[in-house]
Amino acid sequence: MSEDRSEAVAAWATGVGIGLIVLMVTWLVGNRLAGLLWDPPVGPTIAFVTAIAGGTATAIVAGSRLAHRVR
Repeated sequence: MSEDRSEAVAAWATGVGIGLIVLMVTWLVGNRLAGLLWDPPVGPTIAFVTAIAGGTATAIVAGSRLAHRVR
């Protein structure tokens, strides 16, 4: 029982890591593109909000998929 729980926690931690990678890449690319369209502080704010949303969604989906594979 404890081994299954540790595998599920590791799966969710991996999902969070994947979400953070998506957040960083989205922030880097999005900030460059948004900086071309909008002046600061609007461009970076839009890029960061988009990066947070994308990273969070990816972390939830990836963590859920990996955790269901463990069970």
